[in-house]
Amino acid sequence: MTVFEGVVPTLAQALTKRGYENLTPVQIAVLAPELDGVDALVSAQTGSGKTVAFGLAIAPTLLGKKEKLSYAAVPAALIIAPTRELALQVKRELEWLYGDAGAQIASCVGGMDMRAERRALEGGAHIVVGTPGRLRDHIERRSLNLEGIKAVVLDEADEMLDLGFRDELEFILGSSPDDRRTLMFSATVPRSIASLATRYQKDAVRVAVTTDQKQHSDIEYRGFLVAPNDQENAIINVLRFYEAKNAIVFCNTRATVNHMTARFNNRGFSVVALSGELSQNERTHALQAMRDGRARVCIATDVAARGIDLPNLELVIHADLPKNQESLLHRSGRTGRAGRKGVSALIVPFRARNRTERMLRNAKIDATWGNPPSADEVLKRDNERFLSDPALTETLNESETAFANDLLAQHSPEQIAGALVRMYRAGRSAPEELRVVSGADAREAAPHNRKGFGDSVWFSLSIGFKQKAEARWLLPMLVKAGKLKKHEIGAIKILQSVTYIEVAAGGVSRFTDAISPTMKLEKTITVSKLDGVPEIVKEDREKPHDAKKPYKSRKPDGKRKFTHRGSDDKPRDDKPRKPRKPKVGQPSSGAPKRKKPKKNKQA
Repeated sequence: MTVFEGVVPTLAQALTKRGYENLTPVQIAVLAPELDGVDALVSAQTGSGKTVAFGLAIAPTLLGKKEKLSYAAVPAALIIAPTRELALQVKRELEWLYGDAGAQIASCVGGMDMRAERRALEGGAHIVVGTPGRLRDHIERRSLNLEGIKAVVLDEADEMLDLGFRDELEFILGSSPDDRRTLMFSATVPRSIASLATRYQKDAVRVAVTTDQKQHSDIEYRGFLVAPNDQENAIINVLRFYEAKNAIVFCNTRATVNHMTARFNNRGFSVVALSGELSQNERTHALQAMRDGRARVCIATDVAARGIDLPNLELVIHADLPKNQESLLHRSGRTGRAGRKGVSALIVPFRARNRTERMLRNAKIDATWGNPPSADEVLKRDNERFLSDPALTETLNESETAFANDLLAQHSPEQIAGALVRMYRAGRSAPEELRVVSGADAREAAPHNRKGFGDSVWFSLSIGFKQKAEARWLLPMLVKAGKLKKHEIGAIKILQSVTYIEVAAGGVSRFTDAISPTMKLEKTITVSKLDGVPEIVKEDREKPHDAKKPYKSRKPDGKRKFTHRGSDDKPRDDKPRKPRKPKVGQPSSGAPKRKKPKKNKQA
């Protein structure tokens, strides 16, 4: 049995059962003698084993010299986490850690049945894990009694403040006993965390177990340069190349999550979605499907994936680039946790390389750059995995040998081997052919002259100003969903409820193939092919373009004539108006006017 110095014996036994051989740095740090029974402010990066760390840290406070906990009329420990997923994850970790100690652990999180939570609290819970809002509700309803609290832990304290939970945290800490022990765990320690610690902790010991140089050292960062219309295909090839047990694909919007979930489902990937529009029950089922192997790919937004922990997560893909370095580190921190290795792949359109490199430099991360895996590389990797499968080298039993002999009697070895290869590849999505990005792509990145567009076809889209349509997001949507190149899109004319777009003749067939058979973009925008140029576009092109502005003109003598366009489009007055001179005794227009004193009216 491995000896864990400073760990309560009952918990050391649980660690051994779980397969622990060594503790992580943060777990060793919280067991230091100088932290015994005192408040602490611990800064440690995501995925460093903080949950087990604070579980070990509060054990002496809860158990004392006992090996098992007796019945608890009121809770003895309170764990506060920023999100529902993280709170439930903490509960699962503490259940196995404190299983041999006989601890009852209850959760109080938003989106779950409050009556069931109340019954769990009334049944006697030693440790309560919850989110700030729901914990405050229980305290105000008197279903959660904090009189017996000996230890309070704030997990991801900086994140809770970022999410706006300061009032709830202050209420909860103010409602708990003054002689409690308070532990704060945070990835960073900004001024807001320091002030919170000063107010609610007593002589807290500061513990820092991470350095910038060691940050995410178990994560391999890869930057894949792609053409703009190859982004989704590149993601498919990356997923196929690595064949991770669990992978998560990060998107910036719910709409992109829904689009990619539908596309990858059609391609045969076992996919679940995680976005803010899902109910708590749907989110729980999605994560459970990832944990038990029913799904291997999770497509999520940043907020929805905040705080989740998937033990077998080996690959993170940034389908949309992170907005800043904090988002990059948070996303990537879902993998490479507690000593496990992981890959963080950034899908980078070649125009965004410089911005991405700056973000990586600011985060002190070295990334390996290159093109995404090609179709040939994916198939080669498949063959390597197939040849290394233990089933090819294991000894056959009697029944397997008999059936193998029957197969050889009826078919040639080549035929049997070929059938085996086809069966192996049948359940896997075919890789995509990708365009190789090179320096020549700078030509396409240059601005295009849309005048003299040449042969083209016009299409109408069922979206306009009324639906807040703008060219700045219509253009990339057409490139991405319509499989067009930027220089193949000509004029974009947005009206109240419809938008007309011009597509170069060379890209028309590719565009119609991409949106067939539904003739829709992003599931809601209907596309119709037009026979010619729309009338309103013809009228605009026939109008003479005057460089002068419509509301002003010049007379031959150089004096300006100001006009007001009314319904008849005629000037209201051709004569310039002279400024009115103030009357004697009145202030000029530039001076402040004096208010006349009000007379007192008496009844």
